[in-house]
Amino acid sequence: MTAPYDEWFGPDAFDATYGYDRKALEEVGAPPEPAGFAEFWTTLYGRARAVDPAPVTRQVPGRPGLHDVEFTSLDGVRLGGWLVLPPDGVAERALVVGHGYGGRDEPDLELVPPGTAALFAAARGLPQRGLVPGIPAVAAEHVLHGIDAVDTYVHGGCAADVWCAASALLALLPQPPDRLVFVGGSFGGGIGALALPWDDRFDAGALHVPSFGNHDLRLTMPCTGSGEAVRRYVAERPEAREVLRFFDAATAAGRLRIPMVVAPALWDPAVPPPGQFAVHNAIPGPKELVVFSAGHADYPDEAADTERYLDAIRRLLDA
Repeated sequence: MTAPYDEWFGPDAFDATYGYDRKALEEVGAPPEPAGFAEFWTTLYGRARAVDPAPVTRQVPGRPGLHDVEFTSLDGVRLGGWLVLPPDGVAERALVVGHGYGGRDEPDLELVPPGTAALFAAARGLPQRGLVPGIPAVAAEHVLHGIDAVDTYVHGGCAADVWCAASALLALLPQPPDRLVFVGGSFGGGIGALALPWDDRFDAGALHVPSFGNHDLRLTMPCTGSGEAVRRYVAERPEAREVLRFFDAATAAGRLRIPMVVAPALWDPAVPPPGQFAVHNAIPGPKELVVFSAGHADYPDEAADTERYLDAIRRLLDA
């Protein structure tokens, strides 16, 4: 590695730039859509929009404006999360917030500016509020659940969870917000890229170190994240590669027309940076690039990078 990464992470850490400098990262492309791509996703979206989310909330004791929430997603899956409401209950803007592959224990309130409602929704199978019998909660197993067929792969259900979370949030607000925005990182960023092109209720989105971008490249790159389980699985069962073509975040990003903020990292051992940049590069619509020095790691410049990302999200909400 080269400075500053050898100073930050030690000379013995593997090169999580994967040999790509920024110029090379900004040139990474996306795989083409497989036949039937749009039909699959529009059909799945139609099924999810037909779901009555039946949201139920409960005030969190001692925390004004914060509520536990439960709602129904596709196939009758009941999911949980947290609802944040402005003190007067009137939200000018609304956020659906995803999470990483480790799940979520608490809402990240720094993402929610004044006058904004937010639903921090769990994805099916993931801790703690999305646990579902039959779906593994461990990332390396969850990422393989149903991978042998397009119609059963768990990431389709996770995208539907985003759409149903939006339905639940909108149902809980006394009046429609002026703006609905999705924010997600890592696993949540990749799922967001898959979900957003099909749902015209969303006005904008922000994706931090998004996963699942350009599986053609990801499958050649050992990593410490969920992609390693997929890489090993496909090496033994190459037919699964055809399923993954329908769940490539960079391929889906090619259909994004709403304003987007994408925050990929230059160094990341969990989600290889070329896949992250592939998501950004594929977006044909308006977009802002906020580059992090590293992802899935603590480093000296992290606070400054995070503040730039939060500023970009605030601009999305205020646009």
